[in-house]
Amino acid sequence: MKKIRDIAVDLLQIAFASAVFSLGVHCFISSNDIAPGGATGTAIILSRFCPIGVGTLILIVNIPLLVLGFILLNRGVMLKTLFSVALVTAFTDLAELYVPTYDASGGNGLIAAIFGGAAMGAGMGLIYSREATSGGADILTKVIGKYFPQFRLGLIQAAVDGVVVMAGFIVFGDLNGALLAAVAIFVQSIVIDRIIYGGRESRLMLIFSKNNEDIVQKIIRADHGLTILKGEGAFSREEQPVLMTAVRRHSYAKIKRIVSEIDPDAFVVTTNADEVLGLGFEKLS
Repeated sequence: MKKIRDIAVDLLQIAFASAVFSLGVHCFISSNDIAPGGATGTAIILSRFCPIGVGTLILIVNIPLLVLGFILLNRGVMLKTLFSVALVTAFTDLAELYVPTYDASGGNGLIAAIFGGAAMGAGMGLIYSREATSGGADILTKVIGKYFPQFRLGLIQAAVDGVVVMAGFIVFGDLNGALLAAVAIFVQSIVIDRIIYGGRESRLMLIFSKNNEDIVQKIIRADHGLTILKGEGAFSREEQPVLMTAVRRHSYAKIKRIVSEIDPDAFVVTTNADEVLGLGFEKLS
């Protein structure tokens, strides 16, 4: 029963996300000749030469990539991706018939790029959070990343999007449109990250101090957990315990102040933790 409920939730969220994505594409992006990378940008470019709806062109561009994904990637993810692509196709073509568009003429292109990128990012973020993809460059990126792990996925994605943006510049002959496409991609990436990681971002701290016990007690009294790791100084070869703790962003300053008050000479390393799961944070499942 739980599995059926989870599948139903996945499909409903993917359906809603696909509608949001499609509205962003139709209302702000394709109607203003902005080609923001990936299969969507490719479809918008092709629509200049083909009397076919952008939604249908998104499906056509995705067909070889979907086949490649089903051969090389996880079938469960690809089934959800197929569902998402089908809905984006249907919603985008329906929107062309019934939904008005935003006119970016008269210097309003930046608004179109920002709102279009935000809507597309929101849709993609919600799709990603259900362990699916929006198809297109996402599939190609995953395949390349699987067989060529030495390449960074972000770099691959940027390269694919860059090629599409350049193609859009050549076809539409508008440098402003290419710059707006870059803005849409940037906004889209920010919104995706905020949806997937926004409420879960934390800070990971490694604390090296000669007053470990005092720091441990005060952090515990402040209702924060930590772990004591065994370390060894490379030069002195002396045992040096290392304190490790994960804190939410709003608690970081407090923990930093505790360490500073007890040992101003402590050595502290901090880094972003996109997601922390377990006791005191988000549930693992």
